[in-house]
Amino acid sequence: MIRIPAIDLRDGRVVRLRQGDYLAETRYPQAPSALAAAYAEAGARHLHVVDLDAARDGGASQRQLLAGIVAVPGLSVQAGGGVRRADDVQALLDLGVARVVIGSVAVRAPEQVIAWAERFGAERLVIALDARRDADAVWRLPVAGWTEASTVALPSRLALYLSAGLRDFLVTDIDRDGMLSGPNLDLYATLAAQFPLARVQASGGVASVADVRALAAQKCAAVIIGRALLEGRFSMTQALTC
Repeated sequence: MIRIPAIDLRDGRVVRLRQGDYLAETRYPQAPSALAAAYAEAGARHLHVVDLDAARDGGASQRQLLAGIVAVPGLSVQAGGGVRRADDVQALLDLGVARVVIGSVAVRAPEQVIAWAERFGAERLVIALDARRDADAVWRLPVAGWTEASTVALPSRLALYLSAGLRDFLVTDIDRDGMLSGPNLDLYATLAAQFPLARVQASGGVASVADVRALAAQKCAAVIIGRALLEGRFSMTQALTC
């Protein structure tokens, strides 16, 4: 299982949101490119970056920051936030991003994303399926930086993309994101059993190296680690060696 540190960007800063709430933001003092370099120095070979401003409002105001992160030697960067058109995908790839993370559009317009996979290559895209369980215990997929509800169910959308040849999925339990409450192991176990061909990146709730080991046992392809690293719950080196 690949251990992937995460950097969320908002207004030029490294931040974390609590359960996707833009009003519940924690800011961190590290400069984004310096933090990326520190992760690389500790042994990380992959990095996950989200432009939160673009995720909510669109635009590309933080592309220069992202370029600085991509320039850090030794890191393969996957990045997303505000990807709405093919031109956005192309711009990120031109910047040097290894893989583009597709969020809201993957929920709203799957036929468009499938066309992008045919154009750019399925291996260059990661489908972000950020889920929240509703009152009927169905995992639904909010959009627009998690600020808008949708009726689309996680299993149906994942199955659709698998049938189109995409394999890489970033699945976040929104209610655990930024909470340090432990990952939703049942969710990832269910996905592994139901969709064995999917390469699932687990996100949300990781607080300890025990959580990292537990996700590896659930056959996750990767784990995204954000707040736990930023707040020193464990180090990047510990994450890579546990």
